[in-house]
Amino acid sequence: MPHTETQTEWEQTMARRVMEQIRSELYLDQRYLNAALGALPPAPLNSTQTALATDGASLYYPPEWVLNLYRKNRRYLPRAYLHSLFHCILRHLWLRDRRDPALWGLACDIAVEHLLDSLGTPATTRPVGWIRQQAYARLQAQCKLLAAGPIYRVLVSTDAATLQQYQREFYCDDHRLWPADPDSPTAQIRGKQWEQMGRQTELSMEEFGQQAGETDGARALQAQVQASRSRRSYKDFLRRFAVWREEPHLDPDEFDLGYYTYGLRTYGKMPLIEPLESRESKKIRDFVIVLDTSESTAGDLVKNFLRETFTLLKSQDSFFRQCRILVMQADNAVRDETWLYDLEALDRYTEAFTLVGGGGTDFRPAFARIEELRAEGPLRDMQGVLYFTDGKGTYPARRPPFDVAFLFLENGEPPPEVPAWAMRLVLQPEEFLTQPKG
Repeated sequence: MPHTETQTEWEQTMARRVMEQIRSELYLDQRYLNAALGALPPAPLNSTQTALATDGASLYYPPEWVLNLYRKNRRYLPRAYLHSLFHCILRHLWLRDRRDPALWGLACDIAVEHLLDSLGTPATTRPVGWIRQQAYARLQAQCKLLAAGPIYRVLVSTDAATLQQYQREFYCDDHRLWPADPDSPTAQIRGKQWEQMGRQTELSMEEFGQQAGETDGARALQAQVQASRSRRSYKDFLRRFAVWREEPHLDPDEFDLGYYTYGLRTYGKMPLIEPLESRESKKIRDFVIVLDTSESTAGDLVKNFLRETFTLLKSQDSFFRQCRILVMQADNAVRDETWLYDLEALDRYTEAFTLVGGGGTDFRPAFARIEELRAEGPLRDMQGVLYFTDGKGTYPARRPPFDVAFLFLENGEPPPEVPAWAMRLVLQPEEFLTQPKG
């Protein structure tokens, strides 16, 4: 007896065809997104939800909702698809950190909708209403780059009535499938995959040239992709400066307790095998932290950055009991040098820390002083330099013979350029501040 297709099966088949057609149109509309579109395939989700949703692996859609929307407002679907796709390209699902989830989701929605309103392509064009115009004008007065992080910091001090208005205006997709713990290993793996996809998207935009980059929205997308690529978990980034050293420590993996106790029982005080007294550990040993104390660097954030750095060093068991860390304060000259030799010294320094300096920024004096200390011996085995700064200064002309990372706070502008020999990390101010609730 031939199988008769049920209404549900028909809806699923037709909804799948609609989503495939939408994706095909987007392939032609914005070719630089082809790789990203291929990485986020549509998948049915049988539920009562009335919006798309993504977890970074697929774009989930309720079939009945898709068909109803296709009949009533077909032009909405391509834009909704791109909305969720941009969340992934910009890694919004994995960059929340300690922020309030609801307020972060709203900030991400506004950032994506502003990009879509600026692209000016057939798939995204729609009238920009008065509420949006007012919201964009207010945000642009405080953020040079309308990315999620800067927008979030404006929303934190926004009144509840305006927030509710923004929620209604900018809502597009459901965020309930976003990872509850963005720092979990599974979430981080997927986030790194989309970091690579963001880099590939940026390269595709450059390849297509004027076709992709002729609008303000396309340029803003490139700037946001670049900014999101520079963001890392600060905890993970510190591991970049870890080195292998031999540390006095009983290594249980190399010590067979059975043989050891057998020797004691048989030969009295003579164990057969002595326990190894050291093992190799990958920990941070010798490096330099330079704090930019120029007038453009906020004092409280500098202090909190230092406290967070020391907390991570201790909590991750990544710090040798005996170490050499030089904390240097500098603006257009070196203003202070403090040597820390053990974990206890970290706590004492944090408690008594005060900022000195306040002039303009010039990175060269700090690097010149580091070279002197390397030549004299105290920093002969130094692994690298962490330079906490706003980036507005003069860089050394030549690459130093050690790793250098410039750490910037996201401030609403595209991240500063750094020399080709340096690493760049964009930090979120929320990493170093107590979070208000939105």
